[in-house]
Amino acid sequence: MIREVLADAESRMQGAITSLEIDLGGFRTGRASPQLVERLVVEMYGVEMPLNQMASISVPEPQQLAIRPYDSNAISAIERAIMKSDIGIMPNNDGKIIRLTMPRLTEERRRDLSKLVGKRVEEGKVAVRNVRRDALNDLRDLKDESMVTEDEFHRSQDNLQELTDKYIKEIDEIGKQKEAEIMEV
Repeated sequence: MIREVLADAESRMQGAITSLEIDLGGFRTGRASPQLVERLVVEMYGVEMPLNQMASISVPEPQQLAIRPYDSNAISAIERAIMKSDIGIMPNNDGKIIRLTMPRLTEERRRDLSKLVGKRVEEGKVAVRNVRRDALNDLRDLKDESMVTEDEFHRSQDNLQELTDKYIKEIDEIGKQKEAEIMEV
């Protein structure tokens, strides 16, 4: 039973890491990255779909994204979605391909993005700590119901803390890498 609680906690903590990585992937760093737009929601024919299901996204140059819609009628809908989004890039289209040229980030914008990364990293840590709290409550319930001994409870508590420390450290490393990527000129 303790193993199930710890395994569930670990998978939920891993989910928090994955969510953070996806979240940080959408941050513009001055380099073109398909993650910047692939989750953008495009409305076409009254249906909302993620951009990566409507078009292929490639990086022909380090500062440019090329979006090639599968359906050429989708170009205007994709352009509208890009302009409505908060990425701050004007799309250029030649009738078949939409090109997004990444402008250089200003120092002030880099600092702002770095603060946002810090905020998201902290939210990731909070998510991991919430998982720890839930798992600890489950372990206490097992102890209260006399399903585990006092020693097993304390041992599992230590294992849970080690697991939490491991994922908090991983979140810190992900945050440092992203901040370094943003601050790189």
